[in-house]
Amino acid sequence: MRRADLTTDDRTSLLALCGKLADAAGTEALRHFRKPELTTDNKLHTGFDPVTQADRAAENAMRDILQTARPEDAVLGEEHGMKSGTSGLQWVLDPIDGTRAYISGTTTWGVLIAVCDLDGPFLGVIDQPYTGERFIGGLGLAQLRSPHGTTPLQTRAARDLHDAILFSTFPEIGTEDEHAAFQRVAQASKLTRYGMDCYAYALLAAGHIDLVIEAGLNSYDICAPIAVIQAAGGVVTDWQGGPAHAGGQVLAAANAKLHAAALALLQRTA
Repeated sequence: MRRADLTTDDRTSLLALCGKLADAAGTEALRHFRKPELTTDNKLHTGFDPVTQADRAAENAMRDILQTARPEDAVLGEEHGMKSGTSGLQWVLDPIDGTRAYISGTTTWGVLIAVCDLDGPFLGVIDQPYTGERFIGGLGLAQLRSPHGTTPLQTRAARDLHDAILFSTFPEIGTEDEHAAFQRVAQASKLTRYGMDCYAYALLAAGHIDLVIEAGLNSYDICAPIAVIQAAGGVVTDWQGGPAHAGGQVLAAANAKLHAAALALLQRTA
C-alpha cells in the first residue's frame, strides 16, 4: 500500500491511531520524568548513549497498540528494532527522542511517530507530553494542539540567510568535515542555538526558526519531523539535496530559498 491508495477512512484511522500511540507513549514517559527513581543505562562501551526504563516502556506501549490495530504493518523502533510487515506501510517510532534532555529534566525531548510507505514518511507526530504540545503533519493536516488551543503549523517566510535562526543538537556536529560545513552556515546565520533535540524541528514547523542542520541521525530520529515540516511548508533533505528519511546528514529549512542557500554552503569544498 502507498499513500495514494489510502481511502478517506484509512486516513482518518491513521490519524486517530497516531494520537492513541502518542497518548500511550506519553503516559509511560511522564510516569518516570523528573522522578528520583529514574535509572539510566548506557548503550555504548565508549561514549554515552543513554536509555531508560521509560524509553523501553513507551515503545512497548506503542507496539502493543499497533500489534492489535494494524498487525500487518511493519514497525521500526529505536529500542526494539524492526518488525517486518506485509501491508506496504511502516511505523517508525522513537519513544523518547532526546533521552539526554529527558534525564536532565528539560522539556526538549519528545515522542516521534511516523507512518511511511516506500517513498518515505507521509504522516508524522512530534509530541511533547509534559508541555502538552502535539505537532501533527501529513494527510492534509498541519496542526499544533496544545493547552493554548489548536493552531495551524506554517513555516516562516523566505528571508536572507544572514537573518536566519539555525538550530542543531550538538556543537561538535559530525565528522571534522561535517563540522566545518556546518560552521559555514552558522557563521552566515544571525543566530545559532544547540541542544533542542526533536523540539527544534517542531519550532521550525511552527514558524519560530529557519534551519535545523544535523549529521549522524537514524531514520527514527527524522521520519516524523520530515512529515511535520513538509506539511507545514518546509523542505527537508540530506546534504546532497536528496531524501533524508534514512537518516545521516539532514538539512531542514523553512522554505526553498533558505534551503538552497544553506545547501550551497554545506556543499562548498573550500
